[in-house]
Amino acid sequence: MYKKVLVPLDGSKLAECVLPHLETIAAGCNVQNIYFLRVVKPFYPVSDYMGDSISSVDVVSINKDAVTAAESYLKQVTDKIKYTDIEVHREVIRGNEAESITDYAKNNEMDLIIIATHGRSGVSRWVWGSVADRVLRSSCVPVLMVRAPGCIPGV
Repeated sequence: MYKKVLVPLDGSKLAECVLPHLETIAAGCNVQNIYFLRVVKPFYPVSDYMGDSISSVDVVSINKDAVTAAESYLKQVTDKIKYTDIEVHREVIRGNEAESITDYAKNNEMDLIIIATHGRSGVSRWVWGSVADRVLRSSCVPVLMVRAPGCIPGV
């Protein structure tokens, strides 16, 4: 049923709470491909209060370093995972997190997105937003949201 599964990770240990769920789904649903995705928000400089700004060379370097760190993170995560008869893919892209995840899933014909949610509610969710919630609401692909450990019901 789920041949291609997308697993967006944000670089946090919390996001990795999806991995045991992924393992079960991969084993039980005859998954053929797992795509680990890390979306890096591009850095756009803004002049500081002193009027100084960052050079364009520094901006390029900062963005390149962010992508390199994201690639390293995905490699570290996926190197620990051993699936039989499943191709594991890693990709780092730049853009807005929720929009990029949704577009990637659609453009690459994913069958399922498995994503962690921080479990924020109320004002903190309104202020910080929820990438997982925006993915859920905007994706045409089924989304499995995994609550982070330590979630308190009703909060």
